[in-house]
Amino acid sequence: MPIDIAIAEDNYYALKSTIQKLEKNPSHRIVGTANNGKELISLLQTTIPDLVLMDIQMPEMNGIECTIELKKLHPQIKIIMLTTFDDDEKIFDAILAGASGYLLKEETAEHLKQAIEETMDGGAAMSATIAMKVLKLVRQPLVKATGKTAIDFELTKREFEILEQLKSGISYEQIAANLFISYGTVRKHIEHIYRKLQVNNKTEAIEIANKNRLFH
Repeated sequence: MPIDIAIAEDNYYALKSTIQKLEKNPSHRIVGTANNGKELISLLQTTIPDLVLMDIQMPEMNGIECTIELKKLHPQIKIIMLTTFDDDEKIFDAILAGASGYLLKEETAEHLKQAIEETMDGGAAMSATIAMKVLKLVRQPLVKATGKTAIDFELTKREFEILEQLKSGISYEQIAANLFISYGTVRKHIEHIYRKLQVNNKTEAIEIANKNRLFH
């Protein structure tokens, strides 16, 4: 069966390019296009696509706002963000909104086809450069545009190193050997880490570290 696809894109040339790429594959059927998020939501009153290719920067209602609203109304619809923007915050916001994938608009027709099929199979399709940025988001604290700084709990460089070693599940003795310090020094550093994170054991420490993206 063909995959029914709707496109939300306010740029005429970008929309035309996306349509041309989709038309190269007979298993993709375009069931509607919209110039902004509000138009797309209205379109869904008459047709329900399997997947939406969503631009981020649009007037009236942008792609992230539309994704949030669409997921409330039709959570089964898959959404791939198609954009020229690849900065960290937009990736983060799109994922939180419920997007299943994130592609740059310059991707080839073949890559777009693969991404659509992968997404319909339950995958999370991403351009290579986007995937690298997502890994960075997971590994490092994200400083949002609000100006809020990431919490580091005032851990020293050595304490960060030991915390990362703890995450791997190795013994205190092995940590000491890896970092060329004594067993007693490791224990002392871990006491300081627990106090700064306000936890009582390794499991709690790792949980707090993950929640605050302390691992690099």
